[in-house]
This record gives sequence, C-alpha cells and structure tokens, in this order.
Amino acid sequence: MSALTLGLVAAFAWGFHDICVRMLSQKVPLLASLLTVLVVGAAFQLVLVVGSGESLRIPSEAMWLAVLSGVFFLMASLGLYGAFQRGPVWLVSPIIASYPIFSVAWAVFSGVEIGLWQWGAVGMIILGVSVVAILSDETAGDIPPKGPTIAMAALSAVGFAGTFAIGQHASEIAGELPVTMITRVVSVTLLLAILAVWRLPFWPGARAVPVLALMGLADGVALLCVLSAGGLPDAQYAAVASSIFGLLTIVMAWAFLRERMTVAQWAGCAVAFAGIGYLAL
Repeated sequence: MSALTLGLVAAFAWGFHDICVRMLSQKVPLLASLLTVLVVGAAFQLVLVVGSGESLRIPSEAMWLAVLSGVFFLMASLGLYGAFQRGPVWLVSPIIASYPIFSVAWAVFSGVEIGLWQWGAVGMIILGVSVVAILSDETAGDIPPKGPTIAMAALSAVGFAGTFAIGQHASEIAGELPVTMITRVVSVTLLLAILAVWRLPFWPGARAVPVLALMGLADGVALLCVLSAGGLPDAQYAAVASSIFGLLTIVMAWAFLRERMTVAQWAGCAVAFAGIGYLAL
C-alpha cells in the first residue's frame, strides 16, 4: 500500500472521528471523552503489537522520538477537542487541516529547497483559511468568539505536524507498531496527569462510551496509517493526504448537523484544500 493510500484511509477515519467530536462535545465532559478515545486507541495498538509478536524494546533514539511524538499528539488532540467544542466545523477544520504549512516550514528549516509553486500552495491555504475565518458570523447561534477557537485549532495543526514528522522518523528506526504504541501510552499518561492535577472527571458517562470507542478505533487506525508510511517512498504524502479529513468533516457537518455556510465560505474551503492537495503532488 502506498503512502498516499494510507493517508487517504487516515483522512476518512479522522473525518468520522471529528464529526463525532463535534456532536458529543456539547453533551459530555471534554477531557474525559478524549481520555476514553486515547485509551481505546492504545488498546487497539496493544492488540496489534501482541498479535505481531513485536517487542516494545526499541533503540533509545527511537524511544525518545516516540515519547516526543506522544507529547505532540496530546497537544494536537487537546487543541482539536477544544476547537470543535467551540466550533463551528467550517471554521475549525480548515485551520487544523492546514498542518502541511508547518511541514513545509520544517522542511525549510532542515535545509530543503522549496519551489515557487509549493510556496504558492502554502499561500492558497492561508488565503482560504483567512476567508473562512473573516466571513464567520459570530452573531449566528451560540458561536463563541472566534479568536480562542482559531488559536486552539492552530495549536492542533502544529501538534499534528510534529506528531507525523517525529513519529515517521522514529518508525523508520524501530517500526511503526512499537512507535505508535509508545506514542499512545505517553499521550494517555500525560492526559491522566492533567485530569488528576485539575481534578477533572475521568468518566464520560456510559451512554457516550460506545461512540467514543468507535472514535478511538478510528483514531487508532488513522495514526497507525500515517506513521506506517515512515518506511515507504514519499512518506510525507501520507501526512499531507490525511489532511483532507477537514474537508470531509465540513461536508458531514453541513449534511448532518445542518451547519450553515455561505458560497464565499465554501469557496474559501475549496481554495485551502486545493493548496493542501497540491502539496500532496
């Protein structure tokens, strides 16, 4: 399976996950929901590790990279859940899905030469996201002020970019299954510490657990797909292709949650995702 195909599978899984976040975030404790999703994802990874017979003992370099990937993954998840709780999807999704911008920035920092057309694609992403944000109507419904929402979504984008770049590098050294397992364990451990320190609830409620379990499986499949691409040619395609989950989430929110969008906002989303698509070429 190619890196691009793995990225597309991840996009559909995360699209399902994110629309569920938006639906549940108004009804159940936010961080308790995230904890359930991360624990189910970790259990899914553990089953795969045990079934494959792979050891979690990996070289120290890969171990530290996997730990750092776990920190970034929790940062991405916290930003995503916080942003989707505030909503709306058409504002949040393009920002989170713009993490290829940070991938390009990291490539420049690492000494990779970026072509003019790639910079143009980055500009399209920024333009599209800006149009959606500027045209958002804060007077419609109970939408909170968009400044904090944009900040949370941007934090999530940075977290995903870091997770994919560092996690794929670790997977090249030690294999995707143990790296993904360690990434999960680190994120769960840190979230447990946050809940304990802030004295927040750990249990989201029995009625939400079945949906959260499905979200955890979808999240587990998506992360495994992206990190599995680490040893394949053009591994960056998996991370970039997976970013179309934002477009899928917007369409599902429009279809199932009846979130209103203007023609200009649809155009802004189209421009942003066109730029994302070009970076995948």
